[in-house]
Amino acid sequence: MSGFSPDFAGAEVRVSPNFTQRRGTDRPDMVILHYTGMPTGAEAEAWLCDPASEVSSHYLVHEDGRVVQMVRESDRAWHAGKSSWRGITDVNSWSVGIEIVNPGHTLGYTAFPKCQIEAVIALCGNIIVRHGIVPERILAHSDVAPGRKVDPGEKFPWRALARGGVGHFVEPAHVKNGPVLRPGDNGAEVEKLQSMLSLYGYGVEITGSFDRETEIVVAAFQRHFRPRKVDGVADPSTIETLRRLLLALRHKPA
Repeated sequence: MSGFSPDFAGAEVRVSPNFTQRRGTDRPDMVILHYTGMPTGAEAEAWLCDPASEVSSHYLVHEDGRVVQMVRESDRAWHAGKSSWRGITDVNSWSVGIEIVNPGHTLGYTAFPKCQIEAVIALCGNIIVRHGIVPERILAHSDVAPGRKVDPGEKFPWRALARGGVGHFVEPAHVKNGPVLRPGDNGAEVEKLQSMLSLYGYGVEITGSFDRETEIVVAAFQRHFRPRKVDGVADPSTIETLRRLLLALRHKPA
């Protein structure tokens, strides 16, 4: 017995008991992308449907492109944990969670197969259209939980998603030598960096001091938008890429 009809026509259904009602909204306005970080897709699927795990996601995308839905989009899956974006701290209530099968950083992080990414693009595109989700709210788990989570990681092909009409993307600025902002720095330039990160959506306090929290958020930003070098140091490439993203938002068609 399937339990419900899938929201995405191409999905199989395997019901997870790990869900509640959404709080404060009846529909999502974000999509959060994860990797499973487990040895196999079968183990991940079983874990997401195990009451003892107390975790779930709306969808799981296997390496061969097969999509499994475990929680209805109208319900609140338990995928984001402690997280925030643009002041929203109950990200689970405002998002659709998609787990993408990949062993992750601790188990031999691998490239994502082309057929898997094509399935992710099709799934996200369908969700975006049905819920009217804007590109800049297609996010990584690491964006909403910097430091605590690093998935789907620097190997995830955000450029390919953007070419498929999914997500907010600008070409990263080239890495080159120049002045940097790093832990221990203080002043107006640090405050400006923190303000830009906060304006984009990251949960960073604007203090003018490049503290550990700022370093973690910079690394999360790099992992998504400038993955060539993820070190938590705000070099010219990182800052310029962030400026390009904010400029693209301001010039977005109505």
